[in-house]
Amino acid sequence: MSALEPTAKKPVNLSLSETLVQESRAYCGNLSAKVEEMLQAYVVSERQLRQEHRLQAQRIVADWNALHDASGSYADGHSTL
Repeated sequence: MSALEPTAKKPVNLSLSETLVQESRAYCGNLSAKVEEMLQAYVVSERQLRQEHRLQAQRIVADWNALHDASGSYADGHSTL
């Protein structure tokens, strides 16, 4: 799902500080829309971060395998089998 893709709305219950909700109303008229916007930005950010971690892990595994292929394993010289 892309960040701008419209989808059906689902009512949910959130427990928020009453003071925070009251003060936030002074800054935005539609609290649901603002929370959705912020949550969507968070999800996009987390999705990108996890993708970067996956790619980094894949690069590390490839580098480790290349090192192992070139040098073998330290344990190979100490095996009793």
